[in-house]
Formats: sequence, C-alpha cells, structure tokens
Amino acid sequence: MNPKVDFYFTNEEKWQAEIKKLRTIILDLPLTEELKWGVPCYTFQKSNIVLIHVFKEYCALLFIKGALLKDTNGILIQQTENVQAARQVRFTNLQEIVELEPILKTYIQEAIEVEKSGLKVNFKKATEFSIPDEFLKKLEEIPDLATAFYALTPGRQRAYLLYFSAPKQSITRESRIEKHIEQILDGKGLND
Repeated sequence: MNPKVDFYFTNEEKWQAEIKKLRTIILDLPLTEELKWGVPCYTFQKSNIVLIHVFKEYCALLFIKGALLKDTNGILIQQTENVQAARQVRFTNLQEIVELEPILKTYIQEAIEVEKSGLKVNFKKATEFSIPDEFLKKLEEIPDLATAFYALTPGRQRAYLLYFSAPKQSITRESRIEKHIEQILDGKGLND
C-alpha cells in the first residue's frame, strides 16, 4: 500500500467499503500502487495495468488495455463508443466484488500478461474519424486553419473531431468550431 494513495480510500464516502475491497484484491497481485489522474493506479514494471475510480452510480476497475483481454465472463464494459483501449468492470455493491474476486484476479493477471507480452491496442487513426461538414467548410475557407489542424498530433486532431462531431445541432457544432479556431491556429490541443 502506498501511503500517498490512502486519502482516496478514506475520503470517498459512498463507495468506501467497495474500493477498499478492490484495493485488497489488486494488492494481492504483483502490482505497484501509485496515484495517477487523482485515482489509485496499479502498475507492473512502470506500465499502467488497472485503476480504481468512482462515479455517482457505481465504482469501477478500469483495465487500461481492457480491449485486449479475452473477457470470458463478459464483465468488461466499453464506457463510450469512442473509448478504444480501456474497459471497466462496474460495481454497485460490495457483494458483487466479493463474488467476482477470483474472476477479477484472473483478469488482472491476464492484464499483466498482456503487458509482459508487449501487445498494443491498434488505435484508429485521426483520419479514420469523420470530419463534420461545418469543420470541413471552415478548413476550406481558412487554408491556415487546415495547415494548423493537420500539423497537430493525431491525438489532438482526434479530440477536436470528437468534440466538434458530438452535438446533434449544426449551430452547436459551428459554435464549438468558432470558439476553437484561434486555439488550433496557435497549435494547441482541445485541452491545452
């Protein structure tokens, strides 16, 4: 147990018993406990394997490369259609965790083996994401915007495309694009 992570298990009120049990299960395996992204993250030889996080409706184990696990028990959940690598196992009570303990240990061990083997998730390239018509129009109207956008890293391009595509209404898509033109021209990502 890493004392720098202890606060997470004492401050969380709603899911305290559940996340403490998850911590015990995980630390029974050859993983190192660290604090990353403000949550407990468990690593194997400095590679992220699994983390614990809480939401309003559930707490969860998140397997960083969950898409590469076999999921023979059908318990892994893809959070949204845009999540490519990570998969969650969600819990709404302590009893679920107790019942799944042996299966969770098997999945964690498999995740460690995936990391040892060097397997990588094949991420979709930014060019495989659709570009909203409103953004295509802006790229045609402002050649410098097109140059700046395609000079961004693939991850930054992908973040913009997902953000610009999300709204159902064209006017909202246009508004998002307008608000971020300068940021793109400055070579910055969505969250920079």
